[in-house]
Amino acid sequence: MKSNPLLGVLLLLAPAMSWAAVSSRPGLAGIPWDFMLFAAVLLGVAMFHHHTLMVALGGSLVITLYQLAVTGFKAGAGWTGLVGQFSHEWVTLANLLGLLLGFALLADHFEKCRLPELLPNWLPDDWKGGFVLLIGVFVMSGFLDNIAAAMIGGSMAGVLYKRRLHIGYLAAIVAASNAGGAGSVVGDTTTTMMWIAGANPLWVLEAYVGGLVALAFFGVIAARQQHAWQPIQRDDSPGARVEPGRLSVVAVILLAAISANLWFNLRDPSVLDRFPVIGAAVVAALLVTAPLRAPTWRLLPGALKGSLFLLSLVWCASLMPVDHLPSPSWPATLGLGFVSAVFDNIPLTALAIRQDGFDWGFLAYSVGFGGSMIWFGSSAGVALAGMYPEARSVGAWVRGGWHVAVGYLLGFFVMLMLLGWHGHPIKQAPGVLPAKQAVMK
Repeated sequence: MKSNPLLGVLLLLAPAMSWAAVSSRPGLAGIPWDFMLFAAVLLGVAMFHHHTLMVALGGSLVITLYQLAVTGFKAGAGWTGLVGQFSHEWVTLANLLGLLLGFALLADHFEKCRLPELLPNWLPDDWKGGFVLLIGVFVMSGFLDNIAAAMIGGSMAGVLYKRRLHIGYLAAIVAASNAGGAGSVVGDTTTTMMWIAGANPLWVLEAYVGGLVALAFFGVIAARQQHAWQPIQRDDSPGARVEPGRLSVVAVILLAAISANLWFNLRDPSVLDRFPVIGAAVVAALLVTAPLRAPTWRLLPGALKGSLFLLSLVWCASLMPVDHLPSPSWPATLGLGFVSAVFDNIPLTALAIRQDGFDWGFLAYSVGFGGSMIWFGSSAGVALAGMYPEARSVGAWVRGGWHVAVGYLLGFFVMLMLLGWHGHPIKQAPGVLPAKQAVMK
């Protein structure tokens, strides 16, 4: 039986809508109209996947005008509230724009350096080659941004499989990048937020338990899907040699992103809340290295479309009247993973930090990996869909990448059995792991 993407989106959004059901804002059956409008935008994206940008831009405009004229914003009413809302969100939006545009050019540099053409010589010829590639994406995402890991993985896979990629394998690349970043405080924006707020990096590291279990499940299935769809080419390209100049440019851009993130996290983390440091570092590195190897600038219009789509959804999500999350528990955290597939995980993480008391390893796994279940549920998914437009179908993504959702559940419950649920305040003294409060409530 075919999956129904409309029903799926509603089921994923339902928990967040129920959190706002007690709101006094205008709505239907206690659910604010803001959520109804956001649900309509997501359903429009699911139904009209050839017109996703127009749906997202139009939806963000309608929701913004509705709050401007009727309800006001979190920062206040009228134009003052709108300016305040944008002042609070502009850093996130600018960072995403810089990363999505910058890494689109980075992925092209990486493909043109010809290193991917040599990979078939190093990888197994059967389905295990595809699985090893997913492991590489997982590892890269632990110290790179997950957008870069997904796009580099997409570039390598495009060469290995002559750009004939199964939707299930595309979903697995995104899932591997998101799972790989979930256990590292420099691998994902949400984990960096937890670190800045005072979380011990060892708490977040626990997310790798679930991530590795999930990878072992969805990775094998996706690699077999891909092998049946298009086997890996057996020999590297005749005469292919790595182009050192472009490879150096790739290294400089990646080091710029990593260094900027680490430098300000260690010296003055508050700067990351006031300025789009990482996105600016990537753009600056591209401009500085342009005389050495000019980027393919004509890729920018296409990358800009994907960027505006994601920024529109992030803006819509920031406008939703969710002022609290359910009481911290493992069932609530499990649900957050599904919600993050349609609701931006950055405001969800900010709410969780404000509310406090979560198990931060479980939360990092849930909000970091959960977005992989739908192509627009994470910035990595949107970036990869820009490279492979066939991924822009919720129905095809859910049908082909069903193993990602099952892997998420398997990883979560293995974590629960092995580690137990440790709900504790994030402000606890660093380096002191809390005593277990409850196991499998």
